[in-house]
Amino acid sequence: MAEETGLIIPIGAWVIKSACHQAKKWFDDGRLNGRISVNLSALQIMQEETYSVVRLALEESGLSPDRLELEITESALIGQHEKVSLVADAFKSLGISLTIDDFGTGYSSLAYLKRFHIDRLKIDRSFVRDIPGDPNDMAIIRAIIAMGHTLGLSIVAEGVETEAQANFLTGVGCNDVQGYLYGRPVPCDQFQI
Repeated sequence: MAEETGLIIPIGAWVIKSACHQAKKWFDDGRLNGRISVNLSALQIMQEETYSVVRLALEESGLSPDRLELEITESALIGQHEKVSLVADAFKSLGISLTIDDFGTGYSSLAYLKRFHIDRLKIDRSFVRDIPGDPNDMAIIRAIIAMGHTLGLSIVAEGVETEAQANFLTGVGCNDVQGYLYGRPVPCDQFQI
């Protein structure tokens, strides 16, 4: 509904600003190591002012751009290649990491892996849910990891809930895994690494 009404633009701006400020606090407190990821909606990607929102959030918070990762859903890349490419290049010029979220669930066009300066692919939880019992999901995951690594991309899998899933993913070369096995959502003041 937020996308349909356009409210995703001010909501998204607030999320970006809040995430940058909170991440800076966590880094300063020693509670965060690595990057913080923020999902961008398809509508945000199409708005040129999103670049300014991100740049200003980084400046105001003092968060280093290499500590921010923006996640773009695969479906957001469909149909607007040139515009998305310009926005992605602008983010990359700031030093921000870019991830394609929900990889494999949209209309997978491998051309955008070449066109956009993406750093990571995030394997959708729908492929993780039934491993290691589903040979088809296991084959898809192996193929995504091999393709991604060949293109110099890092791979993360989401929705990891069991040790068996984690063991399979790390065993086939997945760089990072995330999910309830490692932690559930908590209020900001309770977050610890």
